[in-house]
Amino acid sequence: MKWLKWIGGVLGAIVLLLAAVPFFFSLDDYIPRIEQEISARLKEPVKIGSLRASGLPLPHVTVGGVSIGKTEDIKVGKVTVTPDLFSLFGSTKVIKSIEIDQLVLTQKAIDKIPAWTKPESGKPGKPAAAASPPAVRVESIKLDNAVVQLQKATFGPFDAKLNLSGEGNLESASIVTQDGKLKATIKPDKSNFLIDAVAKGWRLPVGPAIHFDELAIKGVATLNDANFSDIRAKLYGGTVAGKATVAWAKGIQVKGNANVNQVEIKPMLQALGRPATLSGKLTAKPVFSASASRPDQLANALRLETPFAVQNGVLHGVDVKKAATSLISKDGGKGGETRFDKLSGHLAMDRGTRRLTQLNIVSGSLAANGNVTISPRDELSGKVNANIKSGVGSASVPLNVAGTVENPLLYPTGGTMAGAAVGTAILGPGVGTSVGAKVGQWTEGLFGKKEKK
Repeated sequence: MKWLKWIGGVLGAIVLLLAAVPFFFSLDDYIPRIEQEISARLKEPVKIGSLRASGLPLPHVTVGGVSIGKTEDIKVGKVTVTPDLFSLFGSTKVIKSIEIDQLVLTQKAIDKIPAWTKPESGKPGKPAAAASPPAVRVESIKLDNAVVQLQKATFGPFDAKLNLSGEGNLESASIVTQDGKLKATIKPDKSNFLIDAVAKGWRLPVGPAIHFDELAIKGVATLNDANFSDIRAKLYGGTVAGKATVAWAKGIQVKGNANVNQVEIKPMLQALGRPATLSGKLTAKPVFSASASRPDQLANALRLETPFAVQNGVLHGVDVKKAATSLISKDGGKGGETRFDKLSGHLAMDRGTRRLTQLNIVSGSLAANGNVTISPRDELSGKVNANIKSGVGSASVPLNVAGTVENPLLYPTGGTMAGAAVGTAILGPGVGTSVGAKVGQWTEGLFGKKEKK
């Protein structure tokens, strides 16, 4: 068994020698040249903190403290490159893996990627038939603890892995957030890429802070656009199913449609950054589109149309019944709330202006209908007809809509207020108010009286 001890001793010596390599084999003298060559290609300053070679567990090179850009648009804690030693004698050098740890990618770097990846002028490349083998081929790229810092949001930390074919083409890619809430895979399919993403308990990193209990997205992407043919989500007690397309060759274009079913509207409004002035369960079928030069401009360019219905809700900030019965006051409906069994209508949104038409409110003794417009600054205008039933009869009272979304105001038209005052004086409250209001409406309609502003 002496030969086993001898082999063990030799292997132990080799391991110790390989482990000691980094202490004697520093490549720091090459750093200035590498920095200069990368900087010339990217036309950005490049800094490298350290460069080391090691023999364990496999021969590899480690690059530490990398930054690119005057404001460090890209930062990398460590890059480990593991080559295939036997390929060093061939025309194509093979890198078995590149492991990137603690990557920080900023919005500025993302904006510069198209320029960085553009072929150099004067070097158009050879035709496919005459193309020579690549000088370097990478088999896999792995990212650990990566973060993308956008202008107003951050995505990550996440881990990612890219597997490449023998020709250097992408075979598959996967992304997993470190909290496990989002998992996505990308696989090539001829000239397209198949996308499959699943999320649980996840919040959008960009745009409105919408929280998804569950989200599943399937689609096909090219280098210029993406078609998400199957989008399904559970959120705020309801469900959303739909499809969307996104194009980015020239600016950003988005269009699609969805079926919204029994979604609690109040938390949804809060997630969208809107005043939570309405509660209840929303059902809608929106069709939407937007086109802008930058992603952060899409919200202001959004066009949307949908019928909608809200069940068992509350309209906060205004009491329609009080406004209709307090006819002599111009702020009778201010404050308070309107509880309803159902609120339905049609919404058309165009660049911030929202038009609510065919409005219909049903709530016990109250029924109301009308049209309301909301400006991009949340200013209200329009008219609502409120029909109030009581033991002595009913009255249909036209109300003006004014104020803002957060402070809405309902008050009767001028003729209705005058008629109500006269009726009350002659017949007393209740019946006199209802009859006087109707006479005021009839007189106002007959002579075309205009209200004073």
